[in-house]
Amino acid sequence: MNLNYPLILGSKSPRRKEILTKAGIEFTTEAKDTEESYPIDMPHTEVAAFLAEKKAKTFAQDEKYIGKIILTADTTVLIDNELLEKPQDEEEAFSMLSKLSGRAHQVVSGFCVLLNGKFEKYSDQTLVYFNPIEEKVIWDYIRNHKPFDKAGAYGIQEGIGLTHIEKLEGSYFTVMGLPIHKVYQALSQFKK
Repeated sequence: MNLNYPLILGSKSPRRKEILTKAGIEFTTEAKDTEESYPIDMPHTEVAAFLAEKKAKTFAQDEKYIGKIILTADTTVLIDNELLEKPQDEEEAFSMLSKLSGRAHQVVSGFCVLLNGKFEKYSDQTLVYFNPIEEKVIWDYIRNHKPFDKAGAYGIQEGIGLTHIEKLEGSYFTVMGLPIHKVYQALSQFKK
């Protein structure tokens, strides 16, 4: 896809880079650190899009990004109306994966497209069904894959994600961190 403006992916995520590259979308990458807080009373399904927009706002403050499309994203995991964010340590990762074991949970990936001060935010949800996971398998996964940069403490494309997800209702790429079918639609308005 050729766009009328340069596209910047505002993310450090290797998974988001991989998805955009495989989709044939040209982009460069620049990431800014953003404090990932959100209003305590916000519905959990809206947090990912809110955080994606918050990340985009850090780019909007700099004039050098005028005339460039900024794409930012965030992913959250929900189970029992609890938001599972990135685990802080091995114990928290173990607790999260134990909650997900043998159950279904929601993954919400939100993204924001910014161009010349105009923000458009979107989100997509996928229901993920996990088979039961033995404690030893959880600990091996945590020690080998160090899933501390992943909401819910797992990546769909590695380890437990590969071996223990029974089925999905929704997009694989939403779980991976970027609902590319919606990103493509959102960027299509800027096609040459």
